Amino acid sequence: MDNTVKIGQRFPLTIKRLDINGAGIGYYKRKITFVTGALPEEVVVAEVTAVHDRYLEARTHRVKTPSKHRVTPVDPHYGQVGGIELGHLDYAAQLAFKRDVVAQALAKFKPTGWQHYELRPTIGAANPLHYRNKAQFQVRVQDGHVRAGLYAPNSHTLVPLADFATQMPLTLRVINQLCTLLETLNVPIYDEAHNSGIVKTLVVRESSATGEVQLTLVTNSEKLPHQTQLLAAIARDLPMVVSVSQNVNPGKTSLIWGPHTTLLAGVPYITERLQGLDFRLSPQAFLQLNPAQTEVLYAEATKALGLAPHETLVDAYAGIGTIGLALAHTAKEVRGMEVIPEAVADAKMNAELNHITNAHYEVGTAETVFPQWLRQGFKPDAVIVDPPRAGLEPSFIRALLKAKPKKFVYISCNPSTLARDLVPLSRDYQVDYIQSIDMFPQTARCEAIVKFTRKA
Repeated sequence: MDNTVKIGQRFPLTIKRLDINGAGIGYYKRKITFVTGALPEEVVVAEVTAVHDRYLEARTHRVKTPSKHRVTPVDPHYGQVGGIELGHLDYAAQLAFKRDVVAQALAKFKPTGWQHYELRPTIGAANPLHYRNKAQFQVRVQDGHVRAGLYAPNSHTLVPLADFATQMPLTLRVINQLCTLLETLNVPIYDEAHNSGIVKTLVVRESSATGEVQLTLVTNSEKLPHQTQLLAAIARDLPMVVSVSQNVNPGKTSLIWGPHTTLLAGVPYITERLQGLDFRLSPQAFLQLNPAQTEVLYAEATKALGLAPHETLVDAYAGIGTIGLALAHTAKEVRGMEVIPEAVADAKMNAELNHITNAHYEVGTAETVFPQWLRQGFKPDAVIVDPPRAGLEPSFIRALLKAKPKKFVYISCNPSTLARDLVPLSRDYQVDYIQSIDMFPQTARCEAIVKFTRKA
């Protein structure tokens, strides 16, 4: 029966709910169908885009019965690029969806007591638009002009973006001006089809505290023709750009960054302010993309941890030290580890910059360094983890359960891996509550903070 379904086929479908990526879920002849651009309780005409053994993929060809939560998309490029996949859903419903994503993940992995967890309403952003402090835009020549933007989903087709609903306006002003300068100076632009040309990607980051802008030109080779004229033009036309670097990333690759970054002009860092502390950001330093909501996230994490004076804290997956340093004034000692050497160098420098002497950072994975500290006799009173999307490594969880810190908080950017990790963690720790926070309005991504209490 299902073999009769063909790509391009259209049929009416009632949408039951959204999946974790923000696509509508319906059932066609009992086969689960994921429909981009559809919302719960809508009847849409779905057009099949891919046929799989166990499910179908489709797009919304037409909405027959719209949801009361459907709004005009926040950006005219909705549906053409990622990063605004919930741009057609009103903001209150977006927040409810993000709490539901956590609930869906818990129902799938079923950690101990999951039905009774307190899932707090998602904390929304005061401004759900123009919040991203960083743009990583691909650069190509289109119709004889230098254009920057994002790829259309599952493709390498560039969608030029002179404006974008979630980007801070200054980041885009800099990118638009750079396109003009690159075009005027005839700087060779990367051509993926022939693996020729030089400039591939523009990475622009803005400090909301200082208004400083950091620019990195990602290039196909170490050569950067017309470099002197380009740097002079940036200094003249874009005085807010205080840091210009070049990152070399040769050939066709899905990675944006190559291994080598060189400072071309200005200072090596820009400074952002969080929780009353200054943080210097090198070009590849990780910082949350939404400065206003980062403040909210850290305030909630601090509240959940409830660190008492003179307690020792481990800040696992420490990045450039933001969370640990924000808590250092209370702690007796903060120890952090991070796998990226440049981030550890930044964390140490940030400690120095803020006159913090009780924080120590090491290069290495959390699952290697943490057990090592325990073997050396270090016993933390509190642990805070903020792992990447892949979640915690099993060996780190084992070490944590062995150390049994009395205070433990997990910051997650992926509800699925969080729920998976809660299975072993919930044996020894009770989940007091899960607080979802909307760090990325208009997207399906969700951050969550878990407060634990150690079981007796």
